[in-house]
Amino acid sequence: METNENLAKTTDDHDDDAGPAINMALVGWGIAAIAFSIFVCTFNNSPMVLGASFGAKFLAVIAGSIGGFVGALIGDAIRRFAHPDAVFTNGGMFHLIGIKLFWLCGPQLIGLIGGSLLGCTLVLM
Repeated sequence: METNENLAKTTDDHDDDAGPAINMALVGWGIAAIAFSIFVCTFNNSPMVLGASFGAKFLAVIAGSIGGFVGALIGDAIRRFAHPDAVFTNGGMFHLIGIKLFWLCGPQLIGLIGGSLLGCTLVLM
């Protein structure tokens, strides 16, 4: 006859953890979008930004963060669709590393920068 501890142990062994419910890449791109939007609104010396009030800049950071996050997601979708299966190069190892780094985060960064700038600009116009 099995004791309660053995029964509990056998039922716990079959626990299927699928991992975290939130994709950590999404959290990373969200944090990057917020950081880049704050950077854009803080260190921009254009008259449009310098003449804006704190509330307008705050709304610009929110809109830029949302736009940057959506842009990064669109860039990730494009990367997943267009990522090549094989890469051939005549440039050597450093050219190959550059291609690998681009396909790792290039389209996401382009979408993040474009979305953040567009979001901030639309609010501060």
